[in-house]
Amino acid sequence: MKAILDKFPVSEDSKRHLDLDSLDAGLPKGKTEYKRFRRRANRDRVQLAFPNTSIATSDQNLPMIRSNSANSLRPVTTQVDLTQRWHALRPVTIGGPMTFNRYDLASRAFDQLRTQLLQTLRLNSWSRIAIAAPTPGCGSTFTAVNLGLSFARVPGSRILVMDLNLRAPGIATALGVNCSSDMRGLLSGKIDPSQYLVLAKSTLAFGLASEGDQDTAELLCHQRTSTVLKGMNDRLCPDVTIYDLPPILAYDDLTAFLPQVDGVLLVSDGTKTSAAQIKACERALQGRTNLLGVVLNQVQSRNAQSYVG
Repeated sequence: MKAILDKFPVSEDSKRHLDLDSLDAGLPKGKTEYKRFRRRANRDRVQLAFPNTSIATSDQNLPMIRSNSANSLRPVTTQVDLTQRWHALRPVTIGGPMTFNRYDLASRAFDQLRTQLLQTLRLNSWSRIAIAAPTPGCGSTFTAVNLGLSFARVPGSRILVMDLNLRAPGIATALGVNCSSDMRGLLSGKIDPSQYLVLAKSTLAFGLASEGDQDTAELLCHQRTSTVLKGMNDRLCPDVTIYDLPPILAYDDLTAFLPQVDGVLLVSDGTKTSAAQIKACERALQGRTNLLGVVLNQVQSRNAQSYVG
């Protein structure tokens, strides 16, 4: 064995990692200690010396890492691949009534909320946030859009916002985007996510919906929906995914969708949401998911911190 290896030159830097004499001592016939070859060039020389030895490099044999977004194992993907997939999404121009200048009072409040959430997500290795309100009209879509914009201001991030309030979708209108997207088709696996999602900024993508649907709880709890969303997250690996969902006390959509999220951000209206309604939402979520916080919307105050609670 040593005579064969001597035919191939070894760099001086690699010699300290290689003990040729030890290869002949005490090893079963036909086996090789590859861990002694630290450099790829040396590994290639071993392949030449032992052509019958297989060094696996196919995707199915790649090392596995934990995916926070889907809480499952997936093959390692290079950052270049992820960036290419992300930027291959169809671009759109946004400019609706809910896209604030970042120096507005409301935008600064959302930045504060973003930073608090980002610390919580990173601490717990979470990435999937559901946003919902106790009752209609509290501002969950307003919060989802502007929180997504705030997250997207973090350089190099990938933020995905999905409109799953299929009973009354509103994100496309909030962004000022003409939309004829079929979210049911996407969740049913009939439409490829790469053809469905749109890229609003280099760091922000949206999954838009256009028409209301009244049979959405059954769709959201279907195993096929879980499979589609898991595949989408595994392929694009967004840092944060935000799901806008229907009101908690009005429909069971959020309850059906809870297995797909790491936590819920509750949005209340300071002019109409009661303490009893917030308590009812907390009871509905208790033991099923994490309550990430309560956003107090429609508060008349000059203090930016009054926007969030």
